[in-house]
Amino acid sequence: MHLDRLITILEIVAVAGRPVSTTEIQKATGLPKPTCYRLIQTLQDQGLVEAPSGGGRVVIGERLIRIALLGKSDVDVRKAAGPLLKSAASHFRETVFLARFRNSQVEIIHAETPEDPARAFVHPGLGVRPMHACSCSKAIAAFAELEFQDKIISGSLKVYTDHTKTTDTELRAEFARIAERGFADCDQEIDVGIASVAAPVSIGNIGATFSVGAVGPIRRFGAERRSEMGRQLINLADRISGAIQLCNVAEV
Repeated sequence: MHLDRLITILEIVAVAGRPVSTTEIQKATGLPKPTCYRLIQTLQDQGLVEAPSGGGRVVIGERLIRIALLGKSDVDVRKAAGPLLKSAASHFRETVFLARFRNSQVEIIHAETPEDPARAFVHPGLGVRPMHACSCSKAIAAFAELEFQDKIISGSLKVYTDHTKTTDTELRAEFARIAERGFADCDQEIDVGIASVAAPVSIGNIGATFSVGAVGPIRRFGAERRSEMGRQLINLADRISGAIQLCNVAEV
């Protein structure tokens, strides 16, 4: 019975789509006021709901969003972000990809290619990417805890090309640079002639759980264009974050 009541309150808050007052919840559930207040406080203590304005009105909490996100399959995420990625591929006229962080690894889970049949493009492939030498991975690692960065730097770092960064000094400087400007790039660090740029996709206060990026031949991905695309990808990342969170909350 206690769990049923907690779930009922969560459903009411999730469906509302806006901050909900305790009075509104109490009227909707028909629970006695003391019981309703106590249950809401329990949910707040556990991070399942939170009062962002401090005025007593609650919304779905970060912890519940995290739980929903962890249960979200790649198919669900692609469905939420796919239209935005497709539009970006058309805008950039380059391949745009979405990567996901889980189990201490970053893997590309989806890619959209430009529709222009006369234009050659690069497909990044799907799967795990090195944490030290790929824009999608570095965009996430740069905003992770220092302990995680230390683990990356102290690990066995493969040299893919002459451009691959593997020293402590290089990687720490790289992470700092990424954190400062908000996006990462890869200048032929994995494959000669191929470059990419990516921005982290942060989910609320959970942090950078995804990254979105673009990849192409170095002749079209010079430093200036990578910087320009990086700034645009930051905006795209915000929109993707919103789409994923909206999808999560709607299904809680």
